[in-house]
Amino acid sequence: MLPEGVWASRDPRAPYAPAALAQEGFIHCTDGDSGMVATANRFYRDDPRPFLVLTVDLDLTGSPWRFDDPDERFPHIYGTIALASVLAVRRMARQPDGTFSGIAEGTAGAGG
Repeated sequence: MLPEGVWASRDPRAPYAPAALAQEGFIHCTDGDSGMVATANRFYRDDPRPFLVLTVDLDLTGSPWRFDDPDERFPHIYGTIALASVLAVRRMARQPDGTFSGIAEGTAGAGG
């Protein structure tokens, strides 16, 4: 999940690397749409920007990844995300009060 403007302003020829990667050493991921909506509401409900969700094939990211939680629901990618691994880019749906309510079915593709 990332702000739509961040995805739009990235270098479309380079692997994706969120700003927090340098600080945290990995990219947070969530397994499944319902988990993503819950995470969005927990951490980003008050952020009014439009958000996107990347569906990623972890084995194609070009970076090592692993589950660091015992329930194996939150994979971490220890490096950048190769654009070839981005299977879909979908918009997060929101209610007027900022609550995230779902993820659009359509895909914008890796190019945005």
